[in-house]
Parts: sequence; structure tokens; C-alpha cells
Amino acid sequence: MVTAEQLYEKLKDIQVGNPICRFTQENCELLLPTIRKIEELKREKNAIILVHNYVAPQIYYSVADFTGDSYGLSKKAKESNADVIVFAAVRFMAETAKILNPQKTVLDPNPNGGCSLADGITAEDVIRLRKEFPDHTFVCYINTTAEVKAQCDVCVTSSNVYAIIEKIPNNKIYFLPDRLMGENVINHFKSKGLNKDIQLWDGTCYVHEEYQPESIDQVRRNFEGVEILVHPECSSSVVGKADYVGSTSQMLNHVRESNGDSFFLVTECGLTGVLQSEFPQKTFAGSCTLCKYMKSNSLEDILNVLENPGPENTITLDPETQQRSLQCVERMFEYSAH
Repeated sequence: MVTAEQLYEKLKDIQVGNPICRFTQENCELLLPTIRKIEELKREKNAIILVHNYVAPQIYYSVADFTGDSYGLSKKAKESNADVIVFAAVRFMAETAKILNPQKTVLDPNPNGGCSLADGITAEDVIRLRKEFPDHTFVCYINTTAEVKAQCDVCVTSSNVYAIIEKIPNNKIYFLPDRLMGENVINHFKSKGLNKDIQLWDGTCYVHEEYQPESIDQVRRNFEGVEILVHPECSSSVVGKADYVGSTSQMLNHVRESNGDSFFLVTECGLTGVLQSEFPQKTFAGSCTLCKYMKSNSLEDILNVLENPGPENTITLDPETQQRSLQCVERMFEYSAH
């Protein structure tokens, strides 16, 4: 189990501009009783905890068994031998873990696990759209509910969206729910001379849509030689000013491998905190743009859900939804393997 000294060593360099992500060694010592109880319950219940890159760093660096982006954590959920999976992220990610592990108990500790993308479209919307666009292959971003996935043909993440849509033999695609990511996909294919008819739903991530191209220009003026890394949920005008475009895990790997020493990450600031901890010798420009849903996770809620999970914490899917959504997600793994 992590000690207060080890936890503080991981957290002390995080300076993302938000007081909830500032830590002293005394703070870390106060967290230890909760962390200790969580670790004991994990052993008792054969449980693992999956933690997304955007979740608060005291969770990320204390009780997580696996960390990463939605795609990487989906794979870990699929490979797990645990009886219980606790997914510290948002609701749709816990649902994806349940889709892949129907016989396991999947718990969502987040009391506010919404997502502006996932909540912006329903299964009924997709059923209606499929009647309107009967010849299109329906591709859903992983930021969707299990019910929406069950109505779609294949799932994608920010790390594989370009590659999978390119591999789909049908040139008629309906991409949902992220309009901004969809616009970036269209521009990507245009730049490669590929002709696909891509229709889009009008959904956005409230965090990523806030970024404006003028902000990128200002950062470049203020930080000479800065490298701009942008998430594809941002607008095409912001993506067009990037030095690198990728998922959170791809950004992390890019910083690890880069010879540069100054970066600006255009994504939720949890990832900047991780990178500040992992690479304290490098400089990370910019302020904190925080996802209220991801940051709703807490160590106390993780402990509570392991001690006494309620029906609101336990992910349940009806058999038809589980089977149809599994087919959608499995096709993502199949396309990614080739």
C-alpha cells in the first residue's frame, strides 16, 4: 500500500491552477486511513479499481490498479480476472466495463457520473436516425450509453476513430454523438483524398468545446517553443493549430517520447496534472479546464461503494442491450486488431 511519503512524492509537483489539485504531506497523511480501508476491501472482494486520466490525482496515485483513457481501460476491464470492477470515471465507462464483463459486478462510485456527450443522445434518437439514413453504417464514440451502443454498428475512441472509419467498407457513415470530433474526421479524410459521406449528430463535450483558437495563439506568444497537444473533441479550428492531435494516452506517450521541454495540453486538466507528476523537469503551460463529472469521484465514495453498494451504484443491463452493445464494442476491437 502507498505511504504518505510516496503519495506526496507523486502529488507535490502538480500545479494545474485549481486548489483541489494542490497537496501537502499533511494532506496525504489524512488520506491514508481511507486508502487503507479501500485496499483491504479490494483484497477481501477480489476487486480492482480502474481510474481515468481525468479523475482527481489523489485517487489516480493511491488506489488505482489500472489508469488510462477509455480505450485502454476498456481493454483492462475485458482482461480482468477480478470479481468486482470499480470504475472511477463516468457512468458510460462503467457501463462499457459491464458490457465486456456481464458476469462480473461493476460498480460506479460517482454520484454525478454524467457526460454532456453521452447524455446528449438516446437510443430512440438512433432508431429514428437509422430509418432516416438506412444505408449508413452507424459509428458511435465510446462516450455513449449502453443503450445507444446497442443501436449502433461499431464503437470508436479518440485513439482509433480515424483508423476504424477508414477501414469500414461502407463509404456512408453516420457518426455520433460528437460533432466536433466528426468534423475533424471529415477534415482528416479530405486531407488524405478519401471520399466518405459522413453525417453528424450535434453533440459536444462541454469541456473541450470551450477552447478557442485565439487561446492557442496567445499560448504560443507567451511560451516560446511550446508544443501544442490537442484532443480531437476540440473544434477543427483548434485542432488545425495543433502540433499533435491524440487521445489522453497518446498525449501522455507523446510527451514521454518528445525531446521538447514545454507543452500546452488542450484537454481536461487532469492529464496535465499526471504529466506534471511524471515529468517534473518539463514545463506545462495553461490553466485548468476541469470536468465536473470526472472530478465528482472521491476516495470516500469509492470506499462506500466497496463497503455497501446501492442499486444506484451497481451497473445492470438487460440481456438484449448487453448482447447488442457487446457486438458494437467487439467490432471496435476487431477493427483495431487488423
